Amino acid sequence: MDLPELLLNRVKELGYTDPTPIQAHAIPHALQGKDVLGLAQTGTGKTAAFGIPLVAQMLEYGQKPAAKSVRGLILAPTRELANQIAETLKALTDGTPLKTGLVVGGVSINPQISRIARGTDILVATPGRLLDILDRRALDLGSCDFLVLDEADQMLDLGFIHALRKIAALLPEERQTMLFSATMPKQMNEIANAYLKSPVRVEVTPPGKPAAKVTQSVHFIAKAEKLKLLKEQLASHEGERTLVFGRTKHGMEKLMKVLEKSGFKAAAIHGNKSQGQRERALRAFKSGEITVLVATDVAARGLDIPDVKYVYNYELPNVPDAYVHRIGRTARAGKDGQAVAFCAPDEIGDLKAIQKTMGITIPVASGRAWEELPDPAAKPARGGGRGRPGGGGAGGRGKSGGKPGGSRRRFGGGGGGAGRSEGQGAGGEARSAGAGGNRRRSKS
Repeated sequence: MDLPELLLNRVKELGYTDPTPIQAHAIPHALQGKDVLGLAQTGTGKTAAFGIPLVAQMLEYGQKPAAKSVRGLILAPTRELANQIAETLKALTDGTPLKTGLVVGGVSINPQISRIARGTDILVATPGRLLDILDRRALDLGSCDFLVLDEADQMLDLGFIHALRKIAALLPEERQTMLFSATMPKQMNEIANAYLKSPVRVEVTPPGKPAAKVTQSVHFIAKAEKLKLLKEQLASHEGERTLVFGRTKHGMEKLMKVLEKSGFKAAAIHGNKSQGQRERALRAFKSGEITVLVATDVAARGLDIPDVKYVYNYELPNVPDAYVHRIGRTARAGKDGQAVAFCAPDEIGDLKAIQKTMGITIPVASGRAWEELPDPAAKPARGGGRGRPGGGGAGGRGKSGGKPGGSRRRFGGGGGGAGRSEGQGAGGEARSAGAGGNRRRSKS
């Protein structure tokens, strides 16, 4: 690729030999100064795909940047991803005159301002903290020649678009812009084109597709049974590096504490944690000190954590693309991995949206697919009880066991009780009632 010798030596020392497909297609165009829109699966080397040409071009400057200035700006949606990008770039620029800076929230702003005051070649930042620094007039973007948006789909959504517009207005019109992401919803393309000029679109795999070596499965399960199943699953591969994803900060903190009490080496990452706490949890996870990391989607994007064998979607995300990013934390760099989803009745719509986005049907590991939920306002038929969809019984929740034995069922079941009276079938306390006494649309 005709890289500068200094950079080529660093690439060799870091163990890069053959470029990944996204690197092979994107780097030559980027070295020519063209705008690039790069779409590829997670874990395929997108950071180096923009980092290598960025460093190569900056090595040609031959002089230090002016005070309070920056030559290349990389924006990332989360602190963890920004940290990771900065680490990769520092490794690439080690032994060169180039300086890489990092500005993220969650830590004191004054040391960050001091570090960038002397001028920075490449600055990695989260939008909120960068705007804080710009408001203090501690940084000038007027001589910035390069803009990179990593995880561009999230950078271009409503949560970041206002900050991005403010930042872009301070950049020169004549610059090279690169956008990289694993997913790019159609509505984002129009927004992306506002920042790119005649871009080269590099799409080595269809956006929204997971790595080929991710084995996916789904358990159809009542919400109340999820914790028990998760503990069983974690115990079956104890010691393997595992990520567990959920929706809420409070919920994931509570789940982590329960797992800890159950003897698992667990930690949590979410928005209520300080930056120091998040970094310590990540270091412990990477070192093997903990083996289960419980997280919200703050950890779903771009994090390159070696040898994550399992990803559990304890709660399904309500944005399909977030699922793609979550399961992309495993099966990285050609390795294999397992992505396991838990689907409660009220999550069936989320599962359908995920499968539609990915163009696949996720194999069922256990349970029977939840059918359309009955209208909660509808009155049950006589003798119906409080059954849930998906089972095979004759009614709702029988209080006592049936003749063959009263096991508690997570999914479906034989004959349940009739309302609150003793059932005569196999179900015992059937968690999921079926076609018997109720007016159900679910399968028996």
